[in-house]
Amino acid sequence: MNTAAPRIGATIALLAFLGLSAVGCSSPASEDTSTSASSNEATAPEAEQTEDAPEPVNLEGEWKQNNSNDPENSWQAAIITGNTIEVYWVGDAGDTKSLYWAGTVEVPAEGESFTFDSVNDTEKTESSMLASGDETKTFTYDNEELSYEVTAMGTTMTVRLSRQ
Repeated sequence: MNTAAPRIGATIALLAFLGLSAVGCSSPASEDTSTSASSNEATAPEAEQTEDAPEPVNLEGEWKQNNSNDPENSWQAAIITGNTIEVYWVGDAGDTKSLYWAGTVEVPAEGESFTFDSVNDTEKTESSMLASGDETKTFTYDNEELSYEVTAMGTTMTVRLSRQ
């Protein structure tokens, strides 16, 4: 991010304002002069807002559960590629994995925090004994963490994943 441009613009606006103030002391101020100074000051924040526009969130990559009860031996992991997500139960310290979820990913054009409903790809999940039978699953992205609810053996917990 280039921070010099807003500083230069603000400095020029301040110098212009001071110059006009000095002229105003020796002669009556015209309406155009005060309008010009105001419009210069109003332009600086607009330029700053344009530079600070948020970049689209990219969820692609590998994710690993950060709140597992047994982080050395079992956790959930996800792989996001394009507009698809696959979530796995990982066990035996990473030696085994079973598909839990396969579905869609919909990322908004902008925003640091959002939710999306993933639609289950039943062709992939129907043959996995540990896969969710839900038609959709709500995922939340917030503070660089992906989370969702998992129900197994009558217990529901929130799984939190961090990018690897």
